[in-house]
Amino acid sequence: MAKQRIKYVCANCGYESLTWLGKCPNCNEWNTFSEEFVEAKSGKKKQKLNVDNIYKLSEVNGEEDVRIKTGIKEFDRVLGGGLIFGSVVLIGGDPGIGKSTLVMQAAGSMNAKVLYVTGEESVKQISLRAKRLKVNDENVYLLSETDLDLITSAIDKVKPQIVIIDSIQTMYKPTFENAPGTVTQIRESTSYLMHLAKTIGFSVIIVGHVTKDGYLAGPKVLEHIVDTVLQFEGEKNYSYRILRAQKNRFGNTNEIGIFEMHEDGLTEVKNPSEIFLSERNDDLTGAVVTASMEGTRPILLEVQALVTPTNFGNPQRVTTGFDYRRLSILLAVLEKRAGFKLSTYNVFLNIAGGIKIDEPAIDLAVCTAIASSLTNKPAKNNFVVLGEVGLGGEIRSVGHIEKRIQEAEKLGFTNIVIPQNNLKSLKRKSKITILTAEDVSSVIQKILK
Repeated sequence: MAKQRIKYVCANCGYESLTWLGKCPNCNEWNTFSEEFVEAKSGKKKQKLNVDNIYKLSEVNGEEDVRIKTGIKEFDRVLGGGLIFGSVVLIGGDPGIGKSTLVMQAAGSMNAKVLYVTGEESVKQISLRAKRLKVNDENVYLLSETDLDLITSAIDKVKPQIVIIDSIQTMYKPTFENAPGTVTQIRESTSYLMHLAKTIGFSVIIVGHVTKDGYLAGPKVLEHIVDTVLQFEGEKNYSYRILRAQKNRFGNTNEIGIFEMHEDGLTEVKNPSEIFLSERNDDLTGAVVTASMEGTRPILLEVQALVTPTNFGNPQRVTTGFDYRRLSILLAVLEKRAGFKLSTYNVFLNIAGGIKIDEPAIDLAVCTAIASSLTNKPAKNNFVVLGEVGLGGEIRSVGHIEKRIQEAEKLGFTNIVIPQNNLKSLKRKSKITILTAEDVSSVIQKILK
């Protein structure tokens, strides 16, 4: 019988130690180490094995398999067109954000046999939720279980095409003595489900918890095991939810799907630009419209800035939906290159609608909104502003320029400001008036009334 030894593993990053530590030396988190049992390897010499499943690349059929449509277009968009047989999809998000609601609605919309495995709720609770969401339950089978051996038996009996695990933190393999939710159980349970999916040929959707910082709970290797990682996010004070692809072996990364939460479940937002701009006021100072790319989708957003004199020594810099450090850089550029003295002013920046943007293409809109609020001059009507701002105050080119222009034209905007270098790559003629930008100072003079 193999001997057992004890090791301690950080639940946040997977760092291993032979002794318990209060603070992880790798990720600097406190009280994240949990005790785990490891079987010592036997000293027997391994036998030589024959490998028969070696193929030439030219002999392998590279055509994509038929995808399973979830019945929710926004969900299919993020997945790359639907689910692939044998794939494993991991969905993470804050508690109460709507992860279970999303997968339940998808289970009822799919034209496939679905086994819904829950380790947190009873079958009756799941049934009550399905009735509230008006889910078509003809092809949905429910199982309240956490033992993966029993779940395997249920899969052999039902023979589903889709297996939903809610959630992976409650599942365990009886062969390991660790408690459910520990690093070993999460890792081994996911690996086991991946092996089953690849061997039998069904698709797996795994629901996972997140840490207080918003990262998927469990070892980082969990994200490398699965085929697709989706993050379900949204502000608690807003009804909108965003499903974002962080990793996808069968589609584009950084693709997003937008939903709106109602009492009877999630509904798709087919035209997010129109919704995010629905409450816009044309004569408001400090408000500028820009075009952001989320995956392959252009979205028009309103950037709002409020600049007020500070009554204290250190001015405040507060952002919502935008990177705080990036704002500090743009304020320095405005002061140095455009002559706006902002060192004695508080700056508050907000991306309207509760969405988070991290691409540099909205830099120019942020600078224009701040200048508008500082000078108390509103931006001209029907203008869209986009471009990356360099440290020298120059405007750098951005990607997917034609898609951004088409989205602005579709929503009725008559003018758009783009970087000078992007003018060369335009192939399609547009009805919208295109203005070019070379530096921050000249753009602000063109845009403000």
